[in-house]
Formats: sequence, C-alpha cells, structure tokens
Amino acid sequence: MKKEYRIKKNKEFQAVFKNGQSFANRQFVVYVMDQPEQVHFRVGLSVGKKIGNAVTRNRIKRLIRQVIFEFSPELIQNKDYVIIARMPVADMAYEEVKKSLAHVLRKAKVLKKQHVQLKGETKHN
Repeated sequence: MKKEYRIKKNKEFQAVFKNGQSFANRQFVVYVMDQPEQVHFRVGLSVGKKIGNAVTRNRIKRLIRQVIFEFSPELIQNKDYVIIARMPVADMAYEEVKKSLAHVLRKAKVLKKQHVQLKGETKHN
C-alpha cells in the first residue's frame, strides 16, 4: 500500500476515533470518517500487544493490507479508515480475515458493490 494511503500519525488516528463512526464484529472494529477534501481513502491499522508477539502482529497487518488492496476498487474513496484487530484474528487464515473484514465493511456501508464475492462462494441466479 502506498504511503499516501496510510494513516501513520497519532493525531490522525485520534481524529478518526473522535469524529468517526465505529462498526464491529468479533474480529474487527472499523472506524470510518468522512474526508471530503481527499481524493482517495487512507487506512490506519492497529493490532495490540495482547494479540501476540511482533511476528504474529505483523502477519495480521500484512493480511489486512492485502484484503484492503483487493477491496480498494469497491471502497468509498474520500474517507479515512482505522481498522483494529481483535484477539480471534491471530488464529485466522487469509480467507477468514477477508470474509470477516468484508462483513464489517458491508455493515459500515463503505463497499460500493454490496456483494464482494469471496473465494468458494457461488452466485445464485
């Protein structure tokens, strides 16, 4: 993910926490804040020390970044997103992370296509 697509500064994280809306399931909490002057979205990731050691936390962040990269065409662009991983994510495979994150993003109504087809799912016509 390119640098301009990331939220890095504590001040920016705090602004999203304070002014954004939160949506959650058992694995993730997603804060969403409108940024009308922005042309693209930005994402901040938070994986706490309770979840595991540095290797585990970095693996989770890589998985989340990859999911966001795949969803980027469907994500509403002029927003800031902060994604907080919860404990169950440590034991999840990529497909499970993708499905869970898609669920929270659909709940937040920030995916343009409301049905993002996941691997293994079939469309019923």
